[in-house]
Amino acid sequence: MYDSFSLIEKISYVRTSGSKEETKAAKTIVSECGKFGVKGKLEAFPVDACHIGKAELHFYDPDIDVDFVGVGMSGSTPKQGVEGDFVYVTSAVDAKIADLKGKICMIAAKMVDHKTFKILAEKKPAALILCTGDVYLDEEDVDLDPYKYRERHYALAKIPAVCSRMKDAEQILEKMPKRAFVSLQQEETKTDSHNVIAEIKGTEKPEEVIVFSAHYDSVSYSKGSYDNATGSACILELLGYFAEHRPKRTVRFLWCGSEEEGLLGSKAYLKKHKKEIEKILLNINVDMVGVTIGKDIAVVTANESLVNYLRYDSLIKGFPLEVRQGVYSSDSTPFADQGIPSLSFARIAPRGGAQIHSRKDVTDHLSQENYYRTCGYIESFAEQMVGSAAFPIEREIPEKMKEELDYYNLRKERK
Repeated sequence: MYDSFSLIEKISYVRTSGSKEETKAAKTIVSECGKFGVKGKLEAFPVDACHIGKAELHFYDPDIDVDFVGVGMSGSTPKQGVEGDFVYVTSAVDAKIADLKGKICMIAAKMVDHKTFKILAEKKPAALILCTGDVYLDEEDVDLDPYKYRERHYALAKIPAVCSRMKDAEQILEKMPKRAFVSLQQEETKTDSHNVIAEIKGTEKPEEVIVFSAHYDSVSYSKGSYDNATGSACILELLGYFAEHRPKRTVRFLWCGSEEEGLLGSKAYLKKHKKEIEKILLNINVDMVGVTIGKDIAVVTANESLVNYLRYDSLIKGFPLEVRQGVYSSDSTPFADQGIPSLSFARIAPRGGAQIHSRKDVTDHLSQENYYRTCGYIESFAEQMVGSAAFPIEREIPEKMKEELDYYNLRKERK
């Protein structure tokens, strides 16, 4: 063990995409790499940013007063704001049926699904009212975080949006106002996020590369101890191992920025290093480990043979691992989309266990014992792959996984 768990505590603070805190965490990771005699470097890439200047929300007939925030990257209303009939849109089917042009639409979601948003973009409502949280939670337990729309939304349309709590949404719908008013002014800009990259050259086959990845950013209000300071620490643990046990193949470590904004760091890395993609044999991603209550999983975006290998290997070693073939929503997915066999390891908390994307994501619910046990298994698997006489994983993505990647990346819609 290489005391990597300490990194979790060192970067357990809010570190959102493109923020000074995200950069601070990146520099901390570079410093930690240096302790093993491995040079880390920062690689900047541009990300969208915004500043909410003014936001208003009013309801008429009857008057209703609720808390709300503006939604970033959703555009701005005219300075005088927009007023229109209030409509509750229950689903994509409802959106398809209803007359929404010029109206103020409430949708019971924080992030509108792509299918529904596509219809909204065509129907041109004046503004959206979104919802977050849980009807059973009190006000102080639901943060109205200043989140931003993803590019998949604003690439289709800028529909000015505000966000309220789900509990307030329920009260609004009970009273069902006839009209609503929304005003939103925001400045949209660009800023830099960073990837952290470190590498240990292979002793025998340096031209063959295995990439280990984990994201180190967090969402607003969250210290992100579990998601994903733990994964960031885990690949630091692996770096420590390979710094001491020199690898046959080159091992590259990639701490991704801005994963929470749509896997932006891993996408930026692959775009910038396009010429190196053919050398990458495998991507091993780590996204959330070490939680006290939970189970270890591996999601494989590669041939079924790797799924079976992991099942056998984990049983032989006595490590309970639930393995499936699929697409995992983290930084392994852009690698798989480039034809690189990829997998993500995680220790997933059950409903009622540790929570992510909230103030509750702190170190209190983590176990060093579980953390190092998972790290140990990933290390043993990685050593087998990195040190194999001939690389055992076919460099291809099965057709059914290509189709799943198409669905994930919105190139296709499920029927």
